[in-house]
Order: sequence, then structure tokens, then C-alpha cells
Amino acid sequence: MRICYGAYLCVLITAMSFGQNKNTIPQDTTKHKMVKLNEVIVTGNLKSDPTLTVTSNKYEEAIIQPKNVADLFNNINGFSSIKRGNYAIDPSFRAAQSEQLNIQYDGGTKAMHACPNRMDPITTHIIPEEITKIEIIKGPYTVRYGATFGGVINMVSQKPDYEAYGFHGKASAGYESNGSSLVNMFQLQYIQQQFDVVANAGYRDFGNYKDGNDVEIPSSFRSTDYGVKLGYNFTDNQRLQAHWRQSFGRDLLHAALPMDSEYDNTSIMALDYKWDAIGGVVKSFTAKAYYSYVDHLMTNINRPTFMMMEALSNVEATTTGGKMEINWTPLKKWNVFSGFDAMHIARDGGRTRLVKMMNGMQMPMPFNDKVWQDSYITDLGVFTEAKYSIRPNTVITAGVRYDHVTSDIKDPEADFEAMYNLGKRTEHNVSGTVSVKTLVSEQFTLEAAYGRGVRSANMMERFINHFSVGQDPYEYIGNPDLKSEVNNQFEIGFKGKNKARSFKYSASFYYAFFENYIVGIIDESLNRKYMPMSEPRHPKVFQNLDDAYKTGLEATMQVNVLKDYYLKAECAYIYAKNNDLKESLPLTPPFNSKLILGFKKEKFWTNVQYNLVSQQHHIAKSFGETQTDGYQTMDVRLGLKPIKGITLGVAVINAFDKAYNNHLNFSFTNQANFGRLPINEPGRNYSVFLQYKF
Repeated sequence: MRICYGAYLCVLITAMSFGQNKNTIPQDTTKHKMVKLNEVIVTGNLKSDPTLTVTSNKYEEAIIQPKNVADLFNNINGFSSIKRGNYAIDPSFRAAQSEQLNIQYDGGTKAMHACPNRMDPITTHIIPEEITKIEIIKGPYTVRYGATFGGVINMVSQKPDYEAYGFHGKASAGYESNGSSLVNMFQLQYIQQQFDVVANAGYRDFGNYKDGNDVEIPSSFRSTDYGVKLGYNFTDNQRLQAHWRQSFGRDLLHAALPMDSEYDNTSIMALDYKWDAIGGVVKSFTAKAYYSYVDHLMTNINRPTFMMMEALSNVEATTTGGKMEINWTPLKKWNVFSGFDAMHIARDGGRTRLVKMMNGMQMPMPFNDKVWQDSYITDLGVFTEAKYSIRPNTVITAGVRYDHVTSDIKDPEADFEAMYNLGKRTEHNVSGTVSVKTLVSEQFTLEAAYGRGVRSANMMERFINHFSVGQDPYEYIGNPDLKSEVNNQFEIGFKGKNKARSFKYSASFYYAFFENYIVGIIDESLNRKYMPMSEPRHPKVFQNLDDAYKTGLEATMQVNVLKDYYLKAECAYIYAKNNDLKESLPLTPPFNSKLILGFKKEKFWTNVQYNLVSQQHHIAKSFGETQTDGYQTMDVRLGLKPIKGITLGVAVINAFDKAYNNHLNFSFTNQANFGRLPINEPGRNYSVFLQYKF
């Protein structure tokens, strides 16, 4: 598949470039207009942007060293973090997580995790300092960026600064007191009229942090990353860009998982092409191809179970894909995007166990367990999304998408093969959306949308075989016969401001009901496979349930006073229900709100953020959840630019040294001196940040 994508793309570019005069690039750089690739989804254009979107950027003003990209979501309303350790952090949006969220880089590049326990989610495979912008589509309100169930998250990496030719760059360093953690990054770019290059490298060394009770949490890790982005402009309206990055994680401790990672190596390659301003009916053509490979090793060497059993698991994941899209205007008021995309995920690897002792008797005995059983999933999709301007200030969007999904398991364990009639399986998924966005006035925008998002079961839900992959201690068994999960989501949102722009506000209200919702259900006809005398005795098997829904809201308000001061308040609430099991859906965050008082000028800014999180008693007991208390924390940040090119920041996070845990945090697992309790967050943490741009 990788050869087909690359060959097709090269032939396509050659054909489109034939006859184009390279001398058409203007020599006056002040008038030169660069081709903008489709790595950015939200452009501020009513006639092209998806409905119900939000963007976040300027992360240097947060003045806190992110452990991985997931930390960048902490201050985006509606987001929470699922924490299995200081490295294995997953974003959650509106109680949707994992493959329920369509997470990607630069408009389509993906890197799927190798570990079944998600020690290495997609957010760990790129350095946070490389991300310049995060774009969120709040639900299944577009069909253009792959199969989407709960929303799209697009993380935009650093682009060349086309405003100035020659050499430019930046270097940054940071330190956190809690864990004695160090972060540094260096970036260099060289821009010329016809080509450009951006290169970066980073190193992170995080130690074990202490919570508010002064208890040390096993959470240290080290990672080294680098990336190179090359761009070439064939003409003033054609651009080819190649991006290569690698990440190397070492000695990764995961407090809430049964093993630690010795290493996690990731390679990602992407190739993007765009032909803009073609003329006539066809406005532009874009193409993307990408490849990622993750090599992951985990062991229990430093865990209590090592005395009875040595375990080593080496797993790998390969993701390849691509996309081609045409933007065309059949009529004056129509703006249409049509194309196809593909994604192929393949995983393999196994676990080697040396059982040293059983029932008090020494009996060294080796075992080999198949983790992924050499499985794959391939998704081929075609889509069309049309935007119709019924008035200059009102756009209706409608889109439909078809996904042809195939999956297979090529090396099954004997017991898994005995459970199912295995073989290549094909699914036909149809999703769609319709929405309206209107600028009621210059100060008020109203949006409403319906989306049907369809998600095929992921590889863990299909093919995992007697492994503990949940928050609870149960063994889980996959089900290759699962039906696709469907999200029918309705939403209405608005945003506005007064004429003086001293007051602005926004709010979104949504309701979603699910079909074939996938959950693990205890099967008392089956018994535990590993450590058979341990509790719980019966495993869980993934099944489809029909009667589940969620509803919620997000709201934000900001008042600007005395020109440079502002007061901002925001809140998010989610209520989810699984009527079949008469409990909440798992990993539903409690009501949370923030109150921010800040001062901001061009060269100096400061803010105090007060975080209020309610208790969560609406839980999924079948998932191993327990009720969690509410908490209140305060963060103080200050930044300044004393001279040109220098940014300096200091911060105090959790200034009250509060001992608390987020409801979505997993519990300690296989850890000495820790019971099965949720991981606490860091206590008071002083941070210093320095950046130099040149």
C-alpha cells in the first residue's frame, strides 16, 4: 500500500506540473503568495470552515512544560485527561476517548499506538513545542477527515515563516521543581523563494513527582525527538512538502498499568501536495500519504510480580494511509469537497513469561502469549461535503461518507480461534451530517448541526485475548463480530460580543444517543486464563449495547476592563447514561469550571486561574470506577518579553499544594506500597520557561 500511495502521488505531481512555468514565481518576495497546505482545517472562512469548531494556540503563554501533547488540552473547555502515568496521558472530550476521537496531525497524518494498554497514545509521538495550534470539531459534523465518531482533533505542527527569507530559529528550555524535570528544544528554519526547510530537536527528562501529601508517584521518563520538514514550490500555486519525525522514549514508568516501558520508538513520514487556484469549476486539488511505525517494549522488572513471574512484551504497530480531495464549485453559491481516503493499521507482537513460582512451589516454566495475533484493519472511505450559501451570511452544509472496513486475524491463539468462526470480515458504514451556520450580525453567530458518526470496533475490542486492558483487574477478550458503534449527535451553539468587544461569550448544547455502544461485559461461562486462581475469576468480553446516551454543555464568558485586564469564566458539564447496565458510561468527567483573572499587554502578561471540579458520584461500576471527591486548585502564571526575541515565564501550578486526583485517572496497578487507588496529581509545582527566537 505504501508503494502504491507514493508512486501514484509522484505520477500525479509530475502530470500536474508538466507544462507549468517555474519562472512564474515572482522575484519580489514581498508580493510572493505561498501555497497554503490543508494541514489547517479552521481558517476563519465562513464558506469553508466546518460547523461548531474551536481553536487554541499560543502555548508559550501557558508557561508550563507539557509532558506530552495531551497536556496542551488541559485549558481547552470540554477536555479532560485520562492518566495512566505521567507519560501515558490521553485526551478526553465530552466523555469520548481513544478511537472515539479522530486525532490526527496536520490535516490527516496518524500514528496508532502499539501497546494494548495505551502506554503510547498518538499524543506521545510528537514534541509539544512543535504544535502551534489545536483545532477541534466538536462532533461528527464533517465527513472530510476520516471516519469520525465523537469529534476531530487536528494538531498543527510548526510551519515555515514565509514572511522572512533566510535563517531563523528558536531555542527554549524549561525546569519544573516537582520532579526536577528538564525540557529543552531547538528549531532552525531556512526559507527561500522555491524551497524551505524546518528542523527541530527536543529532549525531556521528567522525574517522579510528589503529590500534595508528599507521596512520591512512580512517573519518570525520558524522551528524545527530532523532525525535519522540507517544502518545494513547483509554481506559485503548486507545493510539495515532506515531513519526517522520530521519537525515542526511554525508561517510561506507568503507575496505573501492570508493566513499564523499556523503550518506545516511533517513526512518522508524511508527504503533502496541493495544486491551488486551478481555475474553472475545480478550485484546488490536495493529496496526502503517510506512514508510521511504533516499536514498543514493556516489562515488569521493577514490579512486585517479578519475584513470581518475569514478563516481557515486544509489540509493534504500523499505520499507513492517504487522502485525495478536490475542491470544486459547480455553481456560484456552492462549495464542494469530494475525495477518498484510506487507513491501514497492522499490529503484531507477543509476551514472553517465565513463571518462577506457582502455589508456593518453584517451577520455572516459559510461556509465549500472542498479544495482537497478527491482526489488521483497513478502512477505505469516499466522501462528498457541500456548502451552500443561501445568503451572504448563512451557509448550509451537508455531507455523506461511505467506509469499506475490512479486518482479519492471521495468527490467532488456539483458545481465541475456538471461541469464534474467524475469517476476513467486511463492514459497510454510512455516516453523514447536516448543519447551518449564520452570522446574525457582526456581533452574533448561531450554529446548529446533526451528525451521524460511525466507528468500527478497534483492534483491542476485536482481537485482545485475556489481557487486562481496563481500569479494573479483569481480563478482557475481544469480539471480532462486534457491530459498528453509531453516534447520533445534535448540537446548537452560539457566540457573540458587544460592539466595543469588551464582552464576549459562547455556549454549546448537545445531545447524543448511541447505537451498538461497545462495552466489556462479564461472561461467567468463561474463566480467567492467566493466574487462574486470582480474582476476578471470570473475564469480560466486549459486546454491543443499544440503550445509551449523553448530553451536556460548554459555556464561556469574558469581560475586558481597563483596556488590559480581563475576567474569564468557563464551565463544562456532561451527563451520560447506559440504560442497559443502569449506570453511567465509563470515563465521564464531573462538572468543572474555571475562573481566570488576567492582565495582558504585548510584552507582559499574567493570570490567576482558579479551578473548581465537582465530586463525581455518577459512575460506571462495571468499569471499576469509584466515586471521587471534588477539589479546588489555583495556578498562577507570569510571562514577559524583556528584549526582542526573548520570552521568559514563571508559574506556580497547584499553588495550594492540594492532594487530589482527577476522576479519569486510572488506579495504581502492580505497584509496591500502593493499593488500588486512583493516581494523585502533582502537588505544588514551580516552573520556569525561557525561549529565544532569532
